[in-house]
Amino acid sequence: MATKYQISLTTEERGELDSIVKKGKNAARVILLALVLLFCDISPEGRGKKTNVEISRELNISERTIESLKKRFVEGGISYALQRKPKTFNPKTIKFDGAFEAKLIALACSPPPEGRVRWTVRLLADKLVELGIATEGISHMSVQRALKKTKLVLTSKNMTKFHQRATPIS
Repeated sequence: MATKYQISLTTEERGELDSIVKKGKNAARVILLALVLLFCDISPEGRGKKTNVEISRELNISERTIESLKKRFVEGGISYALQRKPKTFNPKTIKFDGAFEAKLIALACSPPPEGRVRWTVRLLADKLVELGIATEGISHMSVQRALKKTKLVLTSKNMTKFHQRATPIS
């Protein structure tokens, strides 16, 4: 991989990175990234006599990680380079609310498409996108999880019947 970014640290930046590495009070990842920046320093006082390949072998990290770290350092400085990138998407956000589940159940209880005996989760996912109820990126597994949560069984003869779990009497 060709080196695109050259890092030349100032005395203050080198001192800050040295203190991070020597104190050992930070997370291991931060210490490792600080060490990589020190190894990549090409200034006369720096340790930058090694290539990305040598650094990656010595520290057991990928060359891509080194290049992306250099890029973040050039774009935003030390603090930006050593921090994790903020997530742009939270995977725990609720995608389906009660209204979506109600529409899904109503669709699953409706007669299946022409030429089909019953609904499948893939057919349901495609139909939800077609009707504009769900976004284009909905997966059949998301539909399956929503159906499982509502205890709806697609394979039963009578689709209006829900699978009831036996509950112990206390």
